[in-house]
Amino acid sequence: MHIHFIIHEHFEAPGAYARWARERGYTVTDSRVYAGDPLPENLSTIDFLIIMGGPQSPATTRQECAWFDAQAEIAAINRAIDAQKVVIGVCLGSQLIGEALGAPFSHSPEKEIGLFPITLTAAGRANPLFSDFSNVLDVGHWHNDMPGLTPLAEVLACSEGCPRQIVQYSEWVYGFQCHMELTSEVVELLIAHSESDLQRAGEFRFVETPEQLRAHRYQEMNQTLFTFLDKLAARYIAQ
Repeated sequence: MHIHFIIHEHFEAPGAYARWARERGYTVTDSRVYAGDPLPENLSTIDFLIIMGGPQSPATTRQECAWFDAQAEIAAINRAIDAQKVVIGVCLGSQLIGEALGAPFSHSPEKEIGLFPITLTAAGRANPLFSDFSNVLDVGHWHNDMPGLTPLAEVLACSEGCPRQIVQYSEWVYGFQCHMELTSEVVELLIAHSESDLQRAGEFRFVETPEQLRAHRYQEMNQTLFTFLDKLAARYIAQ
């Protein structure tokens, strides 16, 4: 299995997604666009394309962020979908998937930064890839926006602050607005970048302080993510 990451910023690291791939002995490559790496042109050897988050939005222009080319990433996502690859988007990545499929992103009702519960919908509970998820489970959040929905998209999980936490677009395409990949190390990187947001934590219902963020244990959430990825990988290999 070959897992390729598109990484927009060093502090939006793949975290538990990368650990999952390494622990299973998969080939791991990445396009660190913040460092000038090109997007993958040849997708023939890639099995999973995972597009990570970032402070950008799909509407961010090259003038606003020189290393982020939303249209180029959308084109790469469409090539991967057309090639029947597994495509997973995280936060910004999930919004780019929606955009690639003709569903514009929108602002989430609430800013969310911290560890807060999501709830599986009826579609989520019926999806065998999520059978190891609790109906309600605490997961990481670090976002203001949410992905758009196509006519065929199914919302698999929601939260009090955001109605689109996990979205299935097709058999191989999933958007995670939530951040189940967070680890203590990634959280430290995000805290260092988000000082201004976290100083205003008291102004928002779902924004935690650095002290609260550091006190959480993220391993259970990571392991739950691994069960989904393992099942998806097994299904992909068996096709």
